[in-house]
Amino acid sequence: MVMGIVNVTPDSFSDGGRYVDVDAAVAHGLRLVEEGADIIDVGGESTRPGAAAVPAEEEKRRVVPVVEALAGHIRVSVDTTKPEVARAAVAAGATLLNDVSATLDGVAAACGVGWIAMHRQGTPASMQVEPRYDDVVAEVAAFLQQRAEVARDQGVEEVWIDPGIGFGKSAAHNMSLLRRLDHLVALGWPVALGTSRKATLGRVLAESDRRGRVELGAGRSRLEPLDLRAEGEPVAVGDRLEASVATATWAMRAGVAMVRVHDVLATVQAATVVAG
Repeated sequence: MVMGIVNVTPDSFSDGGRYVDVDAAVAHGLRLVEEGADIIDVGGESTRPGAAAVPAEEEKRRVVPVVEALAGHIRVSVDTTKPEVARAAVAAGATLLNDVSATLDGVAAACGVGWIAMHRQGTPASMQVEPRYDDVVAEVAAFLQQRAEVARDQGVEEVWIDPGIGFGKSAAHNMSLLRRLDHLVALGWPVALGTSRKATLGRVLAESDRRGRVELGAGRSRLEPLDLRAEGEPVAVGDRLEASVATATWAMRAGVAMVRVHDVLATVQAATVVAG
């Protein structure tokens, strides 16, 4: 499944400000439907590193009209951590809570909707300040397993888990999780994944470009591990399509059930190739 992203925010890392107008957001959502999205995820508060919190009333003002307009065309999820926003979005037609805080399982149970539990270390204000793990894959898996079991016991019938790429994790942590997606899939819960246009991909592409310029002439392979500690600017957000589609394809082959993306058409085409 391909989840298309509609950010009704002025400050999201990739497309902040482009769809703050309700009509623009709805039009964008309908374009993603035409491109083949299976579900549209509407968010009214940026969760990028360093993002400021948004009052619940403002977040509802942003998302509820968009959810209501899109719900008649496609399944809609709401990307929020606030119970009052989640309940308002469900009343407007959302049937899935995409919860980066992994705390809204009780709301999902009470509302009779699905729930995505994502792993996050810290908050947007602090999560990228030297994140640390002894074993990132084992720790993320244990957290998600525990949250999913609690949700199931509360009566949530549709439970998803998401390792939270970029949420309180270094580039090396993110790549470790991507390499071991099979471990998360083996937990038995459907896995959702969001890598689209994220900073780690910008760093991977930048290091790959640097290696291509400097080292491949000496016979070194691009398939060798990249040094993600290398200094330098990541590739710009708008130039991360190849890595976004590559990681989505990798995830599909690993058994991930849904990828959350900005570039729906390219991802749907990749999914068709993987499935065919």
